[in-house]
Amino acid sequence: MALYDAVSDLSVEIDDVSLSRRERDTSSGFTRVTTVISLSGGGEEGKGENVTYETADHDALLEAGAPNLAGEYTLEEFSETVGDLDLFPEGPSRPDFENYRRWGFESAALDLALRQADTDLPSALDRQYDPVRFIASMRLGDPPSTDRVERFLENDPDIEFKLDPTSEWDEALIEHLAETDAVRVVDLKGQYKGTEVDQAPDPELYERVVEGIPEAVIEDPALTEGTRPVLEGHENRVSWDAIIHGLADVESLPWEPEWLNIKPSRFGSIESLFETIEHCDEREITMYGGGQFELDVGRGQIQAIASLFYSENPNDVAPGAYNDPEIPEDLPTSPLSPPEESAGFRW
Repeated sequence: MALYDAVSDLSVEIDDVSLSRRERDTSSGFTRVTTVISLSGGGEEGKGENVTYETADHDALLEAGAPNLAGEYTLEEFSETVGDLDLFPEGPSRPDFENYRRWGFESAALDLALRQADTDLPSALDRQYDPVRFIASMRLGDPPSTDRVERFLENDPDIEFKLDPTSEWDEALIEHLAETDAVRVVDLKGQYKGTEVDQAPDPELYERVVEGIPEAVIEDPALTEGTRPVLEGHENRVSWDAIIHGLADVESLPWEPEWLNIKPSRFGSIESLFETIEHCDEREITMYGGGQFELDVGRGQIQAIASLFYSENPNDVAPGAYNDPEIPEDLPTSPLSPPEESAGFRW
């Protein structure tokens, strides 16, 4: 793995670990809480963000305190150490949260290692940051309304969207969305289990969306006896997200995909993320970035990954203000320009 080999031997010296809480209301109607993980050593500080969704999991970690990670490692040794730790004092609310928290520590270690080596991620990988195309991601509420879509379009007629269809979407709403020619991804949420955003497989909804917005990528459909016929002939439009935690998940999909949503936190380790990105590059699978309502450094880090590997695709990595309940004025527009100066694993 050329990508991981380029960073795995980086030295990282850790003297102290600290945690800090972030909180913000979102346009999806919930209060987002994350934890910023800071690793310090050698006069430098590396940061990552734990994007576990349940507030109680963050509070339990803050109450228990950060694990003792003081020492000298290679990045690969640090990854192995963190992988062996129990990072949830009271157990995770969901199994995939273990990857989210591990990613917070590993991304902080990568940031610190690069800073201690006086370099940045593009230099270490012999790549460059490119401008990042991004789209606005949202749900349309209950009952569904296109008001937020229209307000975004008033502010920026060139904006593009990733939307979450629900069974309440009727033909008139879908026709209106299609007329905007701005919907690039529709996320059917059919692979989510036990979350507040689960969408039960609905063949009639799938047909309305697949036929009504024919240019959109179809993300995370549930494959059932009722929905599978609707997707026949559209497999090249199907993308996967919630079930992708590493290369093994990609290889076990029902067909080789042409699209994948890459959410770094889902992979847990830098090695797993880079391995999957290389696999997609080799097989010409189109990747685009996905976000987890990051509130701090994590947002910039997913923008950095998108910039390095899939900058021109419909990335769900818009600046955090796009998730605010009220649409702010003077929002940044796509594409995002790379930073003028770069250090570590930051954007």
